[in-house]
Amino acid sequence: MHATEFARLWMKMTKQWKLHLEEALAPTLTEGQLNVLELLLQHQPMKPSDLLQYLSTTPAAITTLLDRMERGGLIARTRDASDRRIVWVNVTQQGEREAQRGKQLRDEYIQHSLDRISLHNQQLLVYLLGKISSGDKPGQPAAEADEEGERAVGQ
Repeated sequence: MHATEFARLWMKMTKQWKLHLEEALAPTLTEGQLNVLELLLQHQPMKPSDLLQYLSTTPAAITTLLDRMERGGLIARTRDASDRRIVWVNVTQQGEREAQRGKQLRDEYIQHSLDRISLHNQQLLVYLLGKISSGDKPGQPAAEADEEGERAVGQ
């Protein structure tokens, strides 16, 4: 019933966030690079092919992105000592600094957006988005989705 309006507002909001973030991160970082840095910091070291499960892109696009990031000093690629065919990707110190800067810029902008509504409504929004996002799990009982949403509110 409200799907069209939700989709319109969601696309408008995410477009604004993306535009703001791209401007704020420039010239040393892009939103896509920030996403890769965050993934690497959570799971490093990773092989370039490991990124495919997290990013909606092609192997060629990941290679191009990693090439740019390596030239920018954000990541380092090294060959595996026991199997030279394997390449590992790690975040450099500069990459860690840029990831921290990017996360801070993103969090500040999102918090600025959330400050337009009360703290109670912020918690409610997080709860409701948690319920919606956990609905993607096939066969998940509604009670589990509610628990995930409640955990999000408690954070």
